[in-house]
Amino acid sequence: MFLKKNSNLGEKNGVSYLNGEVKYLSVSLNVYSYLVDGVLIDTGSQSLHRYFESFIDQADFDQVMITHSHEDHSGCASYIEKTKNLPIYLSEKTIDYCARHADYPLYRQLFWGKRKPFHAKAIPETFTSRNATWKVIDTPGHAFDHKALLNQETGQLFTGDLFVSERTKVVLAEECIPTIINSLERVLTYDFQDVFCSHAGFIEDGRAALERKRDYLLSIKHNVLTLHKEGNSAEDIRNKLFPKKYPIIKFSSGEWDSLHIVTSIINEMM
Repeated sequence: MFLKKNSNLGEKNGVSYLNGEVKYLSVSLNVYSYLVDGVLIDTGSQSLHRYFESFIDQADFDQVMITHSHEDHSGCASYIEKTKNLPIYLSEKTIDYCARHADYPLYRQLFWGKRKPFHAKAIPETFTSRNATWKVIDTPGHAFDHKALLNQETGQLFTGDLFVSERTKVVLAEECIPTIINSLERVLTYDFQDVFCSHAGFIEDGRAALERKRDYLLSIKHNVLTLHKEGNSAEDIRNKLFPKKYPIIKFSSGEWDSLHIVTSIINEMM
């Protein structure tokens, strides 16, 4: 399997970043690691370790915050543990999972590599960096252990995979749309300006973008429930609302699918 890999470095509003990308045929995936005020946020994937390890080697940081345990965010945490005497923080829900060899589907291993075990501490509700106090916001939905990080000094919000895109078309089987809506509403109660997404990068007018995503998902929820009450099956609803068949659906053997959007909404009502 021939994968094309590359990366780019950048800086935005005092936040340094590395964006790594993996491509195979028509499928292209990317992930960011951010560095700000002595905090490294997410560690990139093992498959892109030569890029992320170089970024890590040159970075000046005191602590690592991982937004959630998925392998594209935690893939180089073991390298940090081996090379730097620094604390790594993660939701306490997945500390034990990350201390073991990872278990996830083959296609994800091909794209993101095999995440090696590492040891982390429970991420606190608040923490301090060199010049700021941060709020850790519980934001499940994409993953049950997902957190967003708010720098209360600068108003910069790091959303992990809460945002990704305004108009969600496919999701992982484990994702839950109603829970994501609740998480979006929760972060919108805070005061922030800049939004940094782990896949979309810096989001212009980030608060408005998060509001648009919430409103879009609310409209999808309404449409799904309306069609369900009319007697449509989950598959029929998927075909009506999301007729396009995205390459990732076939490539992932259905782990990614628009159908999961529909079923997560229907299941909430049961």
